[in-house]
Formats: sequence, C-alpha cells, structure tokens
Amino acid sequence: MDWEGFATQMGTMSRDLLAQDSVDATLERITESAVEIVVGCDAAGILVVQGNRVQSLAPTDALVVRSDELQGRRGEGPNFDAARHRGEERVFRIEDLTAYQDRWPLYVDAAREFGIGSMMGFLLYTDDQELGALNLYARGPSAFTRDSETAGLLLASHAAVALSSARNADQLHQALTSRHAIGEAMGIIRERYKLPPDEAFRVMRRLSQERNIKLRDIAQQICETGTAII
Repeated sequence: MDWEGFATQMGTMSRDLLAQDSVDATLERITESAVEIVVGCDAAGILVVQGNRVQSLAPTDALVVRSDELQGRRGEGPNFDAARHRGEERVFRIEDLTAYQDRWPLYVDAAREFGIGSMMGFLLYTDDQELGALNLYARGPSAFTRDSETAGLLLASHAAVALSSARNADQLHQALTSRHAIGEAMGIIRERYKLPPDEAFRVMRRLSQERNIKLRDIAQQICETGTAII
C-alpha cells in the first residue's frame, strides 16, 4: 500500500467533498472516491436501512443495486447488518465470497451469481448520527487486504463527517426556505381575509391538519396560487 500516495488522494477527496453543493453530489463523490482510492475496489455504494426498507444510494455499478435489493428482500446480509449497526460491529470484510460462508446463507448464494468475489462494509457515523453503511465490492476473491480495510475505514471516517455536514446544510436551507414560504403565505391570507398574524398562522395549521399536508407544502401551494380557501 502506497500510504504517501493514499494521503495525497485523501486530501484531494476531502476538499472535493466539502465543495459539493448537495447531499446527492456528496454521496456520489464518496462512492466514486472509494473506487479510485481503495485498492481492489471495483464498485461501491451506500446502503441506508429504515425499518425493513432499504435504500441504495450513489451506486457506481448495477451489482451494488442488485446486492442491496437482495438484502432488503431477504432481510439479511453483511451490508444490511453494517447499516443497522448490530452490536459493536462497525466494519466487515469478506475475503472470499466464492468460498463457504456460514453467515447470511440466504444472501451469499445469490450474491455469488452477481459476480461478487469480495466485500467490505463500513458504518458511516459521527458522534451523534448513524448514516448507513459504505459498502465496497470486488469481482475477484481475496481482492481486499488488511491495508484495504484500513484505507476504507479512513475513507469512511472522512466521508461521514462530510455527509453529516452536507445534510446539516441541506436541512438549514430547507428550514430557511420553509420559513420564507410560510411568511409569504401568511401575508397572502392576511391581505385576502383581513386577519391578524396569529389567526393567519392558525388558518394555515388547520388547513395542514385537515388535508394531511405538511405546513411548508400548504404554504408553497398558497404562494404558487396566490390564494387559500379557508
């Protein structure tokens, strides 16, 4: 492992991650970086588990999507476990998926048919958030070494911080946008129906509850149409 070269690549990747303008772009740069930086990695993706539902984010290859969907259907698999953070296991490495595996039997047999020979997975986390798992794939067996695992872990640690930062920025942007829309919608209601601010806001809350639509979406509708039926 050329650790000096790896450090240079990590520095470039870290700057690239912070330069992305959306969560989706950050996710894509993370998985692209995994293929570029980690020796032996042919494909990468991020798996998020919400209850029994799985999401395959920023896959670099179709086999990532097929693997994630299979684990979601079977309710088991290494990536599935890593994303759910069972116990203290934050990293896994399967050296040879073509050999016998006593774990995840419902997943492994089908995964071999996808042409997966080796796998690694890393929980993406910060101090207060768990964000899913970064999963790396190789088509050949024994493609990942201990050095590959160390490199992947370092990549995942940097990626988790960048992803958390991107999500926080996105949430702040959404909050500011919602606040602006709600204020504009309240102004429209006040002007049309001659209501004070508190009453205009109560009208919007009632519309939100009656129609089972989020307040920000009600506000957006009012802003787009310029009216509200109260």
